[in-house]
Amino acid sequence: MPDRITVHGLTGHGFHGVYPAERERGQTFRVDAVLELDTAPAAATDDLTRTVNYAELSQRLHAVLVGEPVDLLETLAQRLADLCLAYPMVDAVEITVHKPDADLGVPAADVTVAIRRER
Repeated sequence: MPDRITVHGLTGHGFHGVYPAERERGQTFRVDAVLELDTAPAAATDDLTRTVNYAELSQRLHAVLVGEPVDLLETLAQRLADLCLAYPMVDAVEITVHKPDADLGVPAADVTVAIRRER
């Protein structure tokens, strides 16, 4: 099993969605990112530059989450995955985008789209 770094429940107010009301008012989105990488070089040297700085990563993920609106959660998830894979030491990433306030016309606690991408 590969080593993993996880950012769970990163939250932001975005304007993603296909309906006009979603684009006008926006809503809360959450993202979970699980990065697969070899953390042994960082552990052996105690050197942050040999791993992913998860504070920096979180800031970058948040910028995408609250940034340019897209229609589909699938598109948002792909953009977030691409950002994670831009780190050269990341071999794979799993992104889950949560849209807890999605208007489904029926009661529901959450809607998620989860993708996994590898180098």
